[in-house]
Amino acid sequence: MTTQHTGADHSSFNSSLEKRFKQVVSPIEEFLHQETSSGILLMICVAAALIIANSPLFPIYDAVLHTYFTIGTEKFYISQSIHHWINDGLMALFFFVIGLEVKREILIGELSNLRQAILPIGAALGGMVVPAGFYLIFNPSGPAVNGWGIPMATDIAFAVGIVALLGSRVPKSLVAMLLALAIVDDIGAILVIALFYTDTIHMGALIFSGVCFVLLIGTNLVGVRSPIPYGVIGFIFWLAMLKSGIHATLVGVLTAFTVPARSTVSGHMFSEAMIDLVKKFQDQIEDSGDSRMLNVLRNTKKQALLQSMENGVHLMESPLQRMEHVLHGWVSFTIVPLFALANAGIPIDFSRLGEILLHPITVGVIAGLLLGKVVGIFSFSWVIVKLKLGDLPQGVTLPQIAGIGLLAGIGFTMSIFIGTLAFESQPDALLNAKIGILFASLAAGLLGYIWLYKTTEG
Repeated sequence: MTTQHTGADHSSFNSSLEKRFKQVVSPIEEFLHQETSSGILLMICVAAALIIANSPLFPIYDAVLHTYFTIGTEKFYISQSIHHWINDGLMALFFFVIGLEVKREILIGELSNLRQAILPIGAALGGMVVPAGFYLIFNPSGPAVNGWGIPMATDIAFAVGIVALLGSRVPKSLVAMLLALAIVDDIGAILVIALFYTDTIHMGALIFSGVCFVLLIGTNLVGVRSPIPYGVIGFIFWLAMLKSGIHATLVGVLTAFTVPARSTVSGHMFSEAMIDLVKKFQDQIEDSGDSRMLNVLRNTKKQALLQSMENGVHLMESPLQRMEHVLHGWVSFTIVPLFALANAGIPIDFSRLGEILLHPITVGVIAGLLLGKVVGIFSFSWVIVKLKLGDLPQGVTLPQIAGIGLLAGIGFTMSIFIGTLAFESQPDALLNAKIGILFASLAAGLLGYIWLYKTTEG
């Protein structure tokens, strides 16, 4: 059976292609779009993990996560459970992308101008210190004190996903403020993990890690722009850091900081070269008189011109931008959802739910995320604005900053990550922390949405 395409079909197809060619999306718009979609997928994965964990499928789920997987040789190997590979291995890529985002923000974003950066930095600082203080009120001593870092974190995918539901009601400047705040928050969480959640340090492996980092810096300084050397050295760096005792996710951020952020050619040179190449390509189309799509495959000159265009784009586009563009989707739609599936599967004994919710760890986490975040972010922002140390973004009000503070209480991914480090050998404490994170994140999302809806104009 053959299908005939009408002129209308071709017209519709060409119109769709024309829109794709003419569509211009900024890095921040693409970032927001992916974070919004990722946030929705994350919610689905959290729900799926909770359903599985409280169903007859839990033994299979638990067995899969605790299945060991080994890589290496007889003399040098790493053997970890699938759960650990996700948390220690795949999450290193998550932190690598965070590192790329942080570097971009410092170079050209909300953190590039000191006066502009003071507000999100100060707000993020308040959103880390105050929640930790709230947690310590309920857990001042004993093993539970290790969880003080849990309510310091913010899950940017969830937070942006909630903001996206409000659409055009939310000023873009407020969204940029939220992103900058969350990125500073991520920096703080990474430092907390590196400095306070490390047990034993092996100096030999740590020194070798330092050598790897120096090699990465040298790779940047000599002008290497291919991602392959950064990936290879970064992987060795990760292995060394894993053996050193310091949490290996730090490698992701440090490696990202060494990725080149500059173009090889000037914008003027790139523009002239591309105009010349496009003209030559147009000449080839006119000479051949064939506009069919397969004609590129038949014409070696067209292939060469297209290759030259691609090479030119790579010279103009920084490796940092290219890597962030390629990896962000993988992290948002594969690694983070896998992390949620592996860590949100909490078997809840509903007969003990009241007891669990009243446990000091659970209360501390909920108080830190739900109250500490909004109090810390709003109060530090208020002081900065009143002392004229920094300015509110255009179109943003202090009540809206309170709304951001509520959304920052969605700690999910990073909070659970820190929780697994804090209570790795205390399963009951980890269960209490996870339940606190889930309850606080759900409440923070709902309250943040309602608050921003009331304080913004439709």
